[in-house]
Amino acid sequence: MTAPTVPADPYRAFGDFLACLEEADEYGAIDVVTGLLDSGVPAERVLLDLVAPAQTEVGERWARNEWSVAQEHAATHISERAVAAVAGYAAPRPTRGRIVVACMDGEWHALPPRLVAEVLRLRGWQVTFLGASVPAAHLVSYLHRHDAHAVALACALPMRLPQAHRMVEACRRSDVPVVVGGRGFGVDGRWARRLGVAWAPDAPGAADLVADERAMRRVPAADLAHLADDEYASLVKRRGELIDSAVADLRARVPAVGDYTPAQWDATTGDLGYIVDFLAAAVYVDDAELFTDFVTWLVAILTSRQVPAGSVAATLDHYRRVLRDFPRAGRFLALGAAATVASGGVRH
Repeated sequence: MTAPTVPADPYRAFGDFLACLEEADEYGAIDVVTGLLDSGVPAERVLLDLVAPAQTEVGERWARNEWSVAQEHAATHISERAVAAVAGYAAPRPTRGRIVVACMDGEWHALPPRLVAEVLRLRGWQVTFLGASVPAAHLVSYLHRHDAHAVALACALPMRLPQAHRMVEACRRSDVPVVVGGRGFGVDGRWARRLGVAWAPDAPGAADLVADERAMRRVPAADLAHLADDEYASLVKRRGELIDSAVADLRARVPAVGDYTPAQWDATTGDLGYIVDFLAAAVYVDDAELFTDFVTWLVAILTSRQVPAGSVAATLDHYRRVLRDFPRAGRFLALGAAATVASGGVRH
């Protein structure tokens, strides 16, 4: 497919670009972005008003079970190629210091921080983009070898917040200020504030923050006194045991799962693990909403895939019985079970 004549407006070009993603038409997608650039649209607008919202729509189509994982991966690859085309077209020369951009360890959603990296580059910074899932020790080693003005860290999933906090503290011990972003810190940055780190809602916000080093360093200290009760650490130690017990409970409650394929069991045990991981993260930041938001999202995902939503509530009840000596985790699990009912699940 060859893209039609491109209107000189990212919003009007959105439909053409999304159609290219849907049809896995890399060349057409690049034609759309270069057409906008040739028409005089600033590169930053192409990235933020076209590529970013299109990728959001890709994720939503996957969540609604309208696109397969393969379609989502193909579309993401094409979006990455489009970002590279914009970067190559603009080719800015750095006039400011180095910013290191990376994903948290275990975080594989690399396109959003790549967009941040390119916006920073367009604004004159020398940017080193380290990509997905960067181990903290490797990041710190890099900072020791290369003088950096700041580090920008991305986290898309709140379950990674404990790891994010350790990574932020490791950077600070290297005396490099940190700014964080991504949905993993909450849509309003509440969990970044709980961890005591500067947060930016989007790429322009990140660019503004790194230009103001005092603002990055002038943040309240982390508010994590509740971790003294050791509930989070004990919960993490029991992760494997909890998943095994949930599998046994599921087999006892629903004999039909004995006919699951290996792929179905992989997906099921993965979901059981995510429940524990999000619960642990909620305990880490002492915020039930982190967990209930995840439960509501999980119910919506499973329902779109014809999995009974009531099964989530039953699993949460099981975890609550097993964790009867964990007061905060138990309270969060009870609220999560109530959220399944509110979002359409049926208790049984």
